[in-house]
Amino acid sequence: MLYLTLKAAISGVLIAIASTLARRYPGFGALIASLPLVSVLGMIWLWGEKPDATNMAAHAQATFWYVLPSLPMFLLIPSLLRHGLGFWPALLAGCCLTIALYAAMTWLAPRLGVQL
Repeated sequence: MLYLTLKAAISGVLIAIASTLARRYPGFGALIASLPLVSVLGMIWLWGEKPDATNMAAHAQATFWYVLPSLPMFLLIPSLLRHGLGFWPALLAGCCLTIALYAAMTWLAPRLGVQL
């Protein structure tokens, strides 16, 4: 239980740092937020619990394919905000788009020979 608490605390502190920096320096905050911290931390935690190169390689490769459908959200949200839509509806639309693209990726990837 202590290990889980430690993992959550470290992860939470990194997110807090990124959001705090973004208030004063939006570009720098975006840079920090764009780093694959969740993926890197996830790989570190996974490796610590199960140091298996084959499993890690499969995890890292699947992560790559799941990142791709999330990227359009970062174009849709600012576009909607600039056109006057409120933050919460824009965020919801971005999340809905991402969910739809995740579903499409999950359906399409095996048909293209990509193992997720």
